[in-house]
Amino acid sequence: MDFTQVLGYLGALIIGVVLGLIGGGGSILTVPIFVYFMFINPVTATAYSLFVVGVSALVGAIRNMQKGLVDFKTAIVFAIPAFIAVYATRKFLMPAIPQELFSIGDFLVTKNMAIMLFFAIVMLVASISMIKNNHNEKEEEETEIQYNYLLIVTEGLVVGLLTGIVGAGGGFLIIPALVLLAKLPMKKAVATSLLIIAIKSLIGFIGDIENLEIDWMFLIRFTTVSVIGIFLGVYLSKFIDGKKLKKSFGWFVLIMGIYIILKELS
Repeated sequence: MDFTQVLGYLGALIIGVVLGLIGGGGSILTVPIFVYFMFINPVTATAYSLFVVGVSALVGAIRNMQKGLVDFKTAIVFAIPAFIAVYATRKFLMPAIPQELFSIGDFLVTKNMAIMLFFAIVMLVASISMIKNNHNEKEEEETEIQYNYLLIVTEGLVVGLLTGIVGAGGGFLIIPALVLLAKLPMKKAVATSLLIIAIKSLIGFIGDIENLEIDWMFLIRFTTVSVIGIFLGVYLSKFIDGKKLKKSFGWFVLIMGIYIILKELS
């Protein structure tokens, strides 16, 4: 194992620690770590990311279920269109995209480059949502949960498509949707989003199994390190303010997004 791969496994631990500390966001680093430290092709990297994100989110979701924070009805309404979209994207759309997309003069835009650039844009959007002060994150009183089914299903499809392309959880899109469209209190929205992310990510990964050659030993090792990081992050959350960390992590994700854009275009 060379030094770069050691850094990759350290990155896996950091992904888990961030997830444990702030309840989301860490998975946005998974694809860059696979591509730039483990030298994995971006299409395979997004597939592996779905597995890591799915398992990590499932660990968090089980912890939240034990605390009674997961709203199962909302999770099902959102997750069904999301997992249909992510499965179809991974099984049919991604293999259908040609390796060479178009060229501008001598500059050739490939499938791998387009995936990483699109991923970087998602990172920039996610970073802004982390940096922004969310005054709604205070504890809200229980209100009667209301459903705007059409909007929840539409948002589920959009998030599923996005997850299928970039392999990230999309919590920064799911949580606001649950608060605004299902009127869930913030704490329940965060907890329920983890279950939605787990379901759609793992079902999306199933769409890849037939299309890609999966290195199961490597993937299980990486995921195990990430899950250990989650428990470490949960422990550290007793001593560290997650909200302050979230803003700092948002700036880090912003810098990473800009770095990926510059690296891919150069």
